[in-house]
Amino acid sequence: MPDKPPDKDIVGLGKRVRHVPAREPETGLTAARRVWPGRPYPLGATWDGRGVNFALWSERATRVELCLFDSPDAERESVRIPLQEQTDMVWHAFLPDIAPGQLYGYRVHGLYEPQHGHRFNPNKILLDPYAKMVGRLTRWDDSLFGYTVGSPDEDLSFDERDSAAYAPLGAVIDPAFTWGDDRRPNTPMHETLIYEMHVRGLTKLHPKIPENVRGTYAGLASAPVIRYLKNLGITAVELLPVHHFLQDRHLVERGLANYWGYNTLGFFAPHLAYAAADSPLDAVREFKRMVRGLHAAGIEVILDVVYNHTAEGNQMGPTLSLRGIDNAAYYRLRADDPRYYMDFTGCGNTPNVMNPRVLQLIMDSLRYWITEMHVDGFRFDLASALARELHAVDKLGAFFDIIHQDPTISQVKLIAEPWDLGEGGYMVGNFPTQWSEWNGKYRDCVRSFWKGDCGTVAEFATRFCGSSDLYAWSGRRPRASINFVTCHDGFTLEDLVSYNDKHNEANGEDNRDGADHNISWNCGVEGPTNNRKILALRDRKKRSLLVTLILSQGVPMLLSGDEIGHSQRGNNNAYCQDNETTWLNWTAGKQKRNRQLLEFVRQVIGIYRDHPVFHRRRFFSGRAIGGDAAPDISWVTPAGSEMNDEQWNAPHVRCFGVILFGDRIDMDEEGEEINGHTLLILFNSDHERTLEFTLPSIEENLPWQRLIDTFEAEIPKDEFAGGSVYQLRSCSMAVFRMRSEEEE
Repeated sequence: MPDKPPDKDIVGLGKRVRHVPAREPETGLTAARRVWPGRPYPLGATWDGRGVNFALWSERATRVELCLFDSPDAERESVRIPLQEQTDMVWHAFLPDIAPGQLYGYRVHGLYEPQHGHRFNPNKILLDPYAKMVGRLTRWDDSLFGYTVGSPDEDLSFDERDSAAYAPLGAVIDPAFTWGDDRRPNTPMHETLIYEMHVRGLTKLHPKIPENVRGTYAGLASAPVIRYLKNLGITAVELLPVHHFLQDRHLVERGLANYWGYNTLGFFAPHLAYAAADSPLDAVREFKRMVRGLHAAGIEVILDVVYNHTAEGNQMGPTLSLRGIDNAAYYRLRADDPRYYMDFTGCGNTPNVMNPRVLQLIMDSLRYWITEMHVDGFRFDLASALARELHAVDKLGAFFDIIHQDPTISQVKLIAEPWDLGEGGYMVGNFPTQWSEWNGKYRDCVRSFWKGDCGTVAEFATRFCGSSDLYAWSGRRPRASINFVTCHDGFTLEDLVSYNDKHNEANGEDNRDGADHNISWNCGVEGPTNNRKILALRDRKKRSLLVTLILSQGVPMLLSGDEIGHSQRGNNNAYCQDNETTWLNWTAGKQKRNRQLLEFVRQVIGIYRDHPVFHRRRFFSGRAIGGDAAPDISWVTPAGSEMNDEQWNAPHVRCFGVILFGDRIDMDEEGEEINGHTLLILFNSDHERTLEFTLPSIEENLPWQRLIDTFEAEIPKDEFAGGSVYQLRSCSMAVFRMRSEEEE
């Protein structure tokens, strides 16, 4: 195969652009290494104990060169090796003299025709899409761009500068690791309680973690953190992106950072900046030790993954990996003008999942994190973008088909963020079976109800019971609904009850960024206050929101820090705040107000665990069970009578109750009936009035034992007879369990 095609004229803004080969390295020739043909599979750099096989797929490349670097500080590769073998468009070679720890990148030759979708530029060192570790972080420089930054021809120009001194480099790893008796907890989805958290944010300020491991995988695996998570009662951590991501240049130049990490550059590599270890080899092992430690505590690890776009951005972005390897194959380009990208996420590009090799990249990545890193599931960011085959979102698309038939991926927890920014991208309730979804409608409705908005009761009841209107029609169950009130994107719980408006000035965008519709209320004062009455109202609103969340049917997801009153000072888009705005303040968590909240949350999670009626596998039917007189659920008015249609639809209704019957809730794996206590939950979202609620009489002489009243952080477990009147105070809810005959 020729080194390159003949020089050719490229039409674009009246400019002729030449195909220019990269300069040869000054030292280190191919002859310095033994090169064997190698194999086209597996893709990436694979150490087998004798050497390393390198394999890179590119459909339109005319030449591929493997570049080896001696150290992260090296400004040029020491050896450049042309890959002579090509099988099914995979360029490959085996180097018997290479060992784990070797840093490497690629130079890929081909046509530079941006207006036709081709952006090959061999002057740019490219990161292997299958790199298992990134051994050198990106150092921003204009040479990282395939075009000449500042040129009047913009991306149609061609940049001849070498990026070797600044480009990210892959690192060969040794995958060997002693997992011992590591076992996945395999918590059933209907019994799962998710804790959404950030590796750095949770551990950076933790006083009981050694300073050298704060903000790292090792810090998350430390005894104090695991003990805290276990005592809290959660069953799974959902980690904000830990795939290797790029720090945006515009943020770095403004002294900020991409904190959330939704800017993936490497789909196989754990983010190096979260490792306490200095060596990339040790960083991979550190991640595995973290997973092993969490598993030993019975806690699953779910990764928030970003396959809907990459860090290379739009046509004005850098050439770091896929763009330079084969832009037209890896990305979705506009059919009418392939110079530009299809963008369903607002981040500049969309991977071309219609290409089998690109789909393979994503599936290989998922399988790798399951089989090699032992993670237990994934939350797919803006998942609708992955389901787009042509333009519309297609739930029967190739992405779903392959996942459902894959014997490895189909067996872990699959969670979708069921929307993107494209037309028809809001797909809540429309993902296939086996998938759970972030339920944005649950979030909005629960916020509205406890804010005191009118006309929310009927929908609130539906959301509390698992959102059957969204999921039952397709045969899905309550586990399909990931219920949340807050998440990383938006106000924290403390800020939700403390701010009417966002306060994102620290982001440097004149407070234009972030959502304006937050369904929040500051309870009378914007931001911090010492007013005891306002603080008391905020606290009981938080408790009511948390009890609603944890005890709703479906899968509750708690935002880390909400249980200790963490505030971002009104910033509802803290994606670029890698500082004390987002890091959990454990010292503040020890203040009496926040300490009480933490103990309250632990108590509520304990109630959730103790009562199987809160994690049913099936939706309530509202009908009698097996011919018995009692239904499985009943909604009641403050007078103790059953709710009627007029009351459901009345805009002024803010107080009602629900009885969750504990008989014949389900069957266990051995076919035995699951029975539990009958629970009564009362809601009053009125901010002014205490309402008298007549407790229903279900069984004669069996009293109701109060478990929670959110008006107070601590309250005695008094008993109340059926038919007695309970004073349900403003903006609060109460939870009772019926005493059983055996307890009498």
